[in-house]
Amino acid sequence: MRCLQEHLEKHVPWGAQLSTTLVDTGEPIALETSGPAYDAARAAFTDAWDGTTPVDMGVGGSIPFIAEFLETFPDASVLVTGVEDPDTRAHGPNEGLHLAEFERVLVAEALLLGNLPAE
Repeated sequence: MRCLQEHLEKHVPWGAQLSTTLVDTGEPIALETSGPAYDAARAAFTDAWDGTTPVDMGVGGSIPFIAEFLETFPDASVLVTGVEDPDTRAHGPNEGLHLAEFERVLVAEALLLGNLPAE
């Protein structure tokens, strides 16, 4: 945060004023991805993609409330999914969504809800 603030302050246009305030940083989290809920999710995504096994992956960011949620509900299973294909350009000004990919995700989510354990 300090480096970002220094960079912004160094590049303030002439005549402009800048102030920054750190509000919240969000805690990082590494999810435990085993158990019945995850098995149900993997089965649903495999079915929705005609037998192709999903790939678990982690990325550099974190959704800030997940760490707080797991602190409050330590026995919860949290599954974070994204609807993206190689041309999605997520969070960019030209972000897009391939509708056939979206359809498969909707099928997978419906199958997941049907596959979840009754606990």
